[in-house]
Amino acid sequence: MRLIGKSGAKSGAAAEADTDAWAESAESPENRPGALPAQRTSGLSERPTPGYGPDSLVHVSSRQFAAAVGAYGEPAGEEPAAGAALDPAGLDPTSFESALAARESAALEARHRQAADGGDPDAASRVGTLLLRRGDLEDAEPYLRAAAAAGVRAAANNLGVLLHQQGHRAEAGQWWRHAAVAGSAPAAHALGLQLRDQGEEEAAEYWLHFAADHGHPLGAYALGDLMEHRRDVRAERWFKVSADAGHREAAYRLARMREAAGDKETAEAWYRTAAARSHARAALRLGVLLEERARTEPSLLEEAARWYRQAAQNGEPRAACALGFLLRDSGDIATAAEWWQEAAEAGDGNAANALGALHASRGEAKEAERWYRAALDAGDQNGAFNLGLLCAGTGREQQAEQWYRRAAYAGHREACNALAVVLLQRGDESGAEPWFSKAAEAGSVDGAFNLGVLYAGRGEQRQAQEWYARAAAEGHGEAALQLAVVQEQRGNLAGALERYRQAAAGGSAEGAFRLASLLDRRGDADAEAEHWYALAADAGHRRAQVRMGVRAAERGALEIAESWYRRAAEAGSRSAAFNLGLLLARQDSEAEAMLWYTRAADAGHGRAALRLALLALRRGEPVQAENWCRRAIDQGPAEVAERAGRLLGALHAELSA
Repeated sequence: MRLIGKSGAKSGAAAEADTDAWAESAESPENRPGALPAQRTSGLSERPTPGYGPDSLVHVSSRQFAAAVGAYGEPAGEEPAAGAALDPAGLDPTSFESALAARESAALEARHRQAADGGDPDAASRVGTLLLRRGDLEDAEPYLRAAAAAGVRAAANNLGVLLHQQGHRAEAGQWWRHAAVAGSAPAAHALGLQLRDQGEEEAAEYWLHFAADHGHPLGAYALGDLMEHRRDVRAERWFKVSADAGHREAAYRLARMREAAGDKETAEAWYRTAAARSHARAALRLGVLLEERARTEPSLLEEAARWYRQAAQNGEPRAACALGFLLRDSGDIATAAEWWQEAAEAGDGNAANALGALHASRGEAKEAERWYRAALDAGDQNGAFNLGLLCAGTGREQQAEQWYRRAAYAGHREACNALAVVLLQRGDESGAEPWFSKAAEAGSVDGAFNLGVLYAGRGEQRQAQEWYARAAAEGHGEAALQLAVVQEQRGNLAGALERYRQAAAGGSAEGAFRLASLLDRRGDADAEAEHWYALAADAGHRRAQVRMGVRAAERGALEIAESWYRRAAEAGSRSAAFNLGLLLARQDSEAEAMLWYTRAADAGHGRAALRLALLALRRGEPVQAENWCRRAIDQGPAEVAERAGRLLGALHAELSA
C-alpha cells in the first residue's frame, strides 16, 4: 500500500507521466472525435506531414555539407584535438553526424512551430510534446492547451502530465478525463492512478480497466495492483497481461503470487522472466528457489550464485548477503566476506552479523563487535543477541546480560532463552521462568526444552513432559531423550524405541547410545545396534566407545578395540582405561597396562585396584598390594570388595606368620 504525501516521492500518476503518457503524439485531423483514433508515434522524429516541408531530406556528402555550413564539433578558428579521427574533409565523423541530426531535428521543429503558429492543432501538439519532454513546461503549455482545446486527445493527455508536474492536479485530472473519454489508454491509466490515490477506488478501477482492455501494460499492472490490495483473485490475470507485454514488476508480482500459492515451478518461470529484465528482487528470489532445489540437484548452485550476483550488482544487498553464504559453504571465505561487507555497508543487518561471526571465529573480538553493532544499527536484533554471546565468551557476563535483555525485550526468542539461562544460573528461578516461557511460546526449541527442565526440577512432571514434547516435535534430540527415558521406565519399550530414534536423529549421542543398548538387550537387531553405538561413539560418547571396543575385541579385532578404548580412556573413561590395560597386558605390554590400571583405579575403578594389588604381590610388594586391596574394598562393587577382602586377609596372615 503506497503512502500519500511523502516528500521526494512521486504519486502513481506522476510516475506514469514520466514514462508513458508522452508517447501519445499528435493525431491526424481525421482521427479526432468523429474521425480517426490517435496514432502512437515517436513524436518529432517521424516524417513530417505533407504540406510542412519536403517529403524527404536532401542528402549531401560531408565535404559538400562542410563547405556549405562549416565544421561541427570545434569552435570556429580552432584546430581539432590532437589524435582526433578526421574524415577527408577534416571533420570528426561522429561530430558531423550528431550535428547533422541536430540540424535536421531543429529544421523539423521549426516547420512544426511555423505550422502550429499558423493554427494547426496537430503541429501544436507535436511542439508542445517536444517541449514537455525537454522540461520546458512554460513554453509547452500554450501549445498543448491550443491543441487540447481543438480536440487533439494526445495533447489533452500530455497537458494533464504538464499540469500534474506543476502541481495543478485537479485540472490535470480534467484533461486526462477528456483524453480518456476520447479513447486514450495512457490518459485512462493516469486518471485511474490519480483517482486511486484520492481513495476513489471504484472509479479508479473503471479507468484502469479501460486502459488495460485497450492494451496498456501499465494500466494492466496498476489494475492488478489495485485488485491484489483488495485480495481480488482477478489480480493474477492482469499481472499476467502486463507481464506478457514486458512489464518486469508485473512478472515479479505474478511470481510472488504463484510462490505463495505453492506453485514454485510457475513462480520460478516468472522470476526468471523478470530477472532477465534486470529486476533485482526477482533475481534474488530466483536464486533462493534454485538454492532450495540444489539440495537434490547440486548443479543448480552455480546458477543460483549467478542470479544472486546479478541482483547484488543491481543494488540488492540481500542478494549480496545470500551470495556470501553460498560462497562460504563452498569454502571461499575470502570472497564471501567481500560480498558480506558490500551488503553490510548497504545496510543489510544479516550480512553485518555474518561478518561479525566470521571475525569472532578468528578471535578478532573488536572487529566482531563493530559489525554486530552495525547489524543492530540496521535494525537487526540478532546484533544485540550476538553481542551478548561475544561478551559472554570473553567473560563480560554483566554486559552479556544487558545485551541479552535488550534483544529479549525486542522479541528475540533465543535472547529470551539466553537471558533466562543467565538468571537461572544465578539462582533467580522466578525471574528465569517468564523468559523461558516467552522464548518457548515464540517458537524457541531450546526455550521449550529448558522450560521442561525447569518443571522437571520442581517435580511437575506433567508440565515438563508437555514442553519436552513440544521441543521434540521440532527436532530437539535431548527433549526426545527425556521422553524416551520416561517411556522405558514405564515399560513401554516400543514407545521408548520410537523416542530414542527421534533423539538420535536429533543429534543426541546419549539417545543413540540408549537406543543401541535397548536393541542390544533385545538381541534381534545386532547390526542396527552396532550402527547406533558407532554413531554415538563418533560423537564422543565414552560409554558407546567402550561398547565399540568390547564388540571389536569379541570379534578378535584387537587393533580396533584398542583404538576405541584409547579414545574413551583419554577422554576420562575409567572403564575404558581398565579394558585398555587388560588388552595391553594380553599383548605383553604390562608396563603400559599398569599405567592405565592406575588411571582407572585413581578414578574409582575397583577391579583396576584389585588387579594392581595382584600385580604388586607378584612383584613381591606386599605393602603396595595391601594399599590397593583397601582401595578395591572401598571402590567395589560387592564381588570385587569380597575378593579384595579375602586377599587382604591372606596378606595379613602371611605377614603375621
